[in-house]
Amino acid sequence: MTINNIVIPFFMRKFIKFPLISSFTLLICLTSCYNQQNLNPDRYSENIGFDFSLPENGGLSKLSPNGGQEITDNMVLVEGGVFVMGQTQQDVMGGINNSPKTVHVQSFYIDDTEVTNREYLIYLDWLKKVFPPDNPKYKHIYAAAVPNEDVWKNPLGHDGGLSKNYLRHRAFENYPVVGVSWRQANDYCKWRTDRITEKKLMEDGVLKPLYTNKKITVEGRNHFDAEVFETDPKLLFNGDYSIYTEYVTTPEYQETDSVIVNAVVDKKDIVLNIDKHSPSPSYRLPTEVEWEYAAKADVENRFFNSIRGRKKYAWNGESTRDLQSRYYVQHANFKQGKGDYSGIAGWSSDYGDITTPVRSYPPNAFGLYDMAGNVAEWVFDVYRPEMDTNLNDFSYARGNVFRKPKFDENGNVMIATYRDIVYDTLPNGKIVPTVLPGQIIKENISKNDSYLSPNYQRADNRDYADGDLASSRTYLEEDPERRKRMYNAPIIPTPKINEETGKLEYTYDDKPRTTLITNYSRVYKGGSWKDREFWLDPSQRRYLEEYMSTDYIGFRCVVSKVGEGHEKVKRSPFNVSYY
Repeated sequence: MTINNIVIPFFMRKFIKFPLISSFTLLICLTSCYNQQNLNPDRYSENIGFDFSLPENGGLSKLSPNGGQEITDNMVLVEGGVFVMGQTQQDVMGGINNSPKTVHVQSFYIDDTEVTNREYLIYLDWLKKVFPPDNPKYKHIYAAAVPNEDVWKNPLGHDGGLSKNYLRHRAFENYPVVGVSWRQANDYCKWRTDRITEKKLMEDGVLKPLYTNKKITVEGRNHFDAEVFETDPKLLFNGDYSIYTEYVTTPEYQETDSVIVNAVVDKKDIVLNIDKHSPSPSYRLPTEVEWEYAAKADVENRFFNSIRGRKKYAWNGESTRDLQSRYYVQHANFKQGKGDYSGIAGWSSDYGDITTPVRSYPPNAFGLYDMAGNVAEWVFDVYRPEMDTNLNDFSYARGNVFRKPKFDENGNVMIATYRDIVYDTLPNGKIVPTVLPGQIIKENISKNDSYLSPNYQRADNRDYADGDLASSRTYLEEDPERRKRMYNAPIIPTPKINEETGKLEYTYDDKPRTTLITNYSRVYKGGSWKDREFWLDPSQRRYLEEYMSTDYIGFRCVVSKVGEGHEKVKRSPFNVSYY
């Protein structure tokens, strides 16, 4: 059967019910469909039906290409989902520090190991070169990032030279870095974000090689900062456009594969509009929920859409020993008894008396090493004895402080110079900068910024709905005496009724009350080489002030997954292995 010389397959003949049309009309239809399907998806709008980037249609900026999310090779994708967070074994202290609760976690990438001495020394070396310690302008910057090497010293013990060798000796380069505070770990994550974004822009031909260009000096304010670049590329290097690979000085615009630059004749008025690059991945510390979800790796116990049982450790089973091994070696590096850190000489059960090199033990079901043992790890959250997931059971985290860039009187974003550095003296006497030269100066959001906001009302949310004044029923009372007292001592004795007024009279104990828990107390998770088996349970949680450090706490970084949160793969009824 044919329609104007167009051959119709036999099996389609009985479905054709439309009248005959000319081959010319059909050709136009097919051509139109073909052209529409082959339009550049970065330029074509389905909603308005034309290429919006053409000059006659407005010349609007085209979309950034979707090339997928680029992360470093040592990171593992952890697919998000629902899980029961909380302890599986009895709390020997009889507390309710982490009672079971159901929460949902978004997909994220996480380092397969803790940050090692080698990687941290690269960070220190960069700081030393960009902010020379012998320059009075920057004298405290490098020192503020150096781990506390004295954590190995003990008044009743010999450190065996660890305070001098552990961080800097080549023999320990693949060991997890310790002696870092929460603040130092947080700063490292910011630095890592900057260096990875900088490298990507150099590879894409946007930035010139900054460290080999004799016309460019990378020091002080003049260094690459991802947040500054995303805010306004003109602000980098104090407006020195020579750091970019090309720019024009004519009213026309020039487009390359990696950068679009609009300009006028006067170089002072050059406007860089780099719209070919998506925002850089932000490296950060994992939240407590993310860390516990990744450590437990319940996915290996999945059967269809349910989890069979609850895991006590990062591996399957109820024993800390590898029962499949001929020698029954331990699954992790931890303290096995009083005075027993590694077993008998010639029959070591965990390969090390202190920390061990990363990847010394098999990974868990997600492919992550040392999620139990070796070193405990900092996480993002501010510590509270209980996690109230009734407030938020989706990607729970406590400790958010919302900030915004600070603007000068002319409305320009303020970039810090060495004159803008404000140093904090921490309770332990360490002097640390609040901002580095070349970074954006920030301030907390104001009440005007959060006015009538449906999701948050203030900048500092570390003690949100946790006994603060705003969570009191009487917080609107203008009379301070009528407001409920939050953290004061209990009423002594039982309130009595005043016979004259008929009102209750309260008496408060004036004795000073203190607590070890503050808004600077940060959670750390996981057992370490110095801990007993109880702490190997990923649900156990402890806390330490964010400026303090020990010889058994390290950290690793995560990146939130962008876009599709779950892999579209063929479903299987159960997982023998996550891979």
